[in-house]
Amino acid sequence: MAEIKSTMDMVLERAARMAGEHEGEGVSGDDILKEGMRAGAAFMRGEESSLGGLVAARPEKERVDFLKGAAKSLLRNIILPRDEEQLKNAELAMNGLVQLSQGNRDLLAVFGDLKKILDQYMQHRVQAKEQLEAAFAQQMAQMEGALAKQTGRSMKLKPNQHPKFNEEWQRVLNELNSQYGRAVDQHKQLVENFLSGQG
Repeated sequence: MAEIKSTMDMVLERAARMAGEHEGEGVSGDDILKEGMRAGAAFMRGEESSLGGLVAARPEKERVDFLKGAAKSLLRNIILPRDEEQLKNAELAMNGLVQLSQGNRDLLAVFGDLKKILDQYMQHRVQAKEQLEAAFAQQMAQMEGALAKQTGRSMKLKPNQHPKFNEEWQRVLNELNSQYGRAVDQHKQLVENFLSGQG
């Protein structure tokens, strides 16, 4: 029994030594990256207002990973907006990234360009839909006339009720998304590259 106890003591001592060794190592880079991502998400939810302060409060060796995580989380929110809400989210994410970059002039110029791209996309999207609706309006008038003859009642049809409208709109939207998406991705990559080298 004494042998078993001494073996058990040895195992416990070894476990205590290992725990002591890991204690000095601190938190892993992946854990710090995830903390940064959570901080970025909290900023987007309005729960955190000073990302720059959070980075500055980190120990020097953890700042780069924390900053990368926060930037990654914020960059995910910069997408081609379908509506004003998504545009506001993208702008909020850019504000967080400005904090992370400490107001760097080069990045401010990138964010200015990115904001223009997102605004132009929204404008172009609205114009393209209006043009498509106008193109289908004439065909809809002909369909209304044919239906009135068949049913004896006049009906008002919208262009988006045309069988080919959604198919054509999707084609136009795919072109816009491809064109503007590449520009947005390039700008996001510039931001990510800059922030990866900072800390």
